[in-house]
Amino acid sequence: MSESVGVRQAQAQRTRSAVLAAAAAIFVEQGVQAPVRDIAERAGVGVGTIYRNFPTRADLVTAVYRHQIDTCAALAPRLLEESASPFAALTCWVDAFVDFLVTKHGLGAALGSGDPGLENLHALMLDTLLPACATLLDACTAADELSPGITTYTLMRAIGNLCITGPDYDQADAKHMVATLLAGCRRKA
Repeated sequence: MSESVGVRQAQAQRTRSAVLAAAAAIFVEQGVQAPVRDIAERAGVGVGTIYRNFPTRADLVTAVYRHQIDTCAALAPRLLEESASPFAALTCWVDAFVDFLVTKHGLGAALGSGDPGLENLHALMLDTLLPACATLLDACTAADELSPGITTYTLMRAIGNLCITGPDYDQADAKHMVATLLAGCRRKA
């Protein structure tokens, strides 16, 4: 009996993962207001399956971004272990953070929509990503690779502002400007 329960739980987790991956891809292409049927089709499930797992759009949006935020946060310690220097780790992490930010079409509008299901998403981003970035900045400071006075919140806010894309400013522009910002944060030898 327990083996059958384990099989069902594993299948449910695979279905949930497929829905989250499909929703993330569709959100990049169409924004967070994309039709649920498009997400279901991409995931290879019925629309009812999505609503059983995520009763509201806010539930789905939150689950997608929670997963992506957790993935971005988990990247920081791994990069510190694998990179040639703390600043190299910071640069790689910021690049992943930029990718996360610029592919969130419609997320800003969704956060400002007044939907109570999305109220905690901004706090989740701050509560999860600020400590990850702080770890990298602390390592850079300890290695004397960072100019003094750079705080985690200010750096992340500056990066966020540089990642607001528009008709004449795309992801490549954002990446270039963030790289310029980081170069200015590096301690001069």
